[in-house]
Amino acid sequence: MTAETTTPRKHTAGLFDVRNIIAVLMGIYGVVLFIMGLVNFTEEDKRKADDINLNLWCGLGMFVFAVGMALWCYLRPIVVDEVELERDKAAAEMSKPNLTED
Repeated sequence: MTAETTTPRKHTAGLFDVRNIIAVLMGIYGVVLFIMGLVNFTEEDKRKADDINLNLWCGLGMFVFAVGMALWCYLRPIVVDEVELERDKAAAEMSKPNLTED
């Protein structure tokens, strides 16, 4: 083994972390619902929902959830160890059956 392969090379998952994707989607949906709750809340909607603006409150809840997911991703990032990743790839290649032989 060389010094290069034993030196830990680590990086974070970054934008490809699923928590970021969830945060963006929930944030977009939350903002849209919040705006709809502000501008499109009729008396009929009020009567149907027991005087609660559901779009407004659900949108706010989704946005808070999105901020929480983004904060979680920022404070506790997923760390990828490239050396271990290469070892796992090599082990998978070794255990793969050779399908080209007849």
